[in-house]
Amino acid sequence: MLNIKNLKVNIDDKEILKGLDLEIKKGEVHVLMGQNGAGKSTLVKTLSDHYDCKVTQGELQYKDKNLLDLSVSDRANEGIFMSFQNPVEIPGVNNSYFLKTALNEKRKYNSEKELDAIEFLKLTKEELGKFGIDKKLLQRDLNDGFSGGEKKRNELIQLLLLKPDLILLDEIDSGLDVDAIKTVANVINNLLDGNRSVLMITHYDKLMSYIKPDFVHIMQDGKIVKTGDYNLALEIDSKGYEGIGNETNKS
Repeated sequence: MLNIKNLKVNIDDKEILKGLDLEIKKGEVHVLMGQNGAGKSTLVKTLSDHYDCKVTQGELQYKDKNLLDLSVSDRANEGIFMSFQNPVEIPGVNNSYFLKTALNEKRKYNSEKELDAIEFLKLTKEELGKFGIDKKLLQRDLNDGFSGGEKKRNELIQLLLLKPDLILLDEIDSGLDVDAIKTVANVINNLLDGNRSVLMITHYDKLMSYIKPDFVHIMQDGKIVKTGDYNLALEIDSKGYEGIGNETNKS
């Protein structure tokens, strides 16, 4: 699915990622953990071609394609989806119109028939109904005046409609209560069919207790310094990042 070798990335001429390596296979769930400033968000922003991130060195292979050759739109149409910590608010752009346009652009890219308004509304009703997500969000402008929880639910709506192959989650659980975290987990687990993969950033064990990761990676100073399974997250919970970092430095 994704193979990253010796990735170096600058933001504002400052090197943030300093030779990062990571491989994600189909169907795998990977978790990135680490202290603020370690480079976690920079990694997922780089994968989605965020304009802040300048790749200076390294290889990015996604489904046997050079990711660096693909534009941000092509990456999205190829199946890469990123859920931001703080999705942008766009007054004047109807949420339903935005979602229908995004879905039809992907369908057109894949040589599939575009959906008309009735077909789109039927699909949306079916997908949202599975998880009890309020359809009223569709009637409002894109994230405009949304609470933090509403913004996260709107990200879930996009996930359900676009059905991406590589799901990048940047602290989607931040600020959510237990019920909302369960909804996030239900949506993600529903999408995990053995072909889709997840790379999620989180500081909390709660989301991982519902979405069981195959691998947990600890980032420090722009690199992955330790990899383990779910038990590594539990170890961090008891020892903290400094304890893990000291062990890594000794080894």
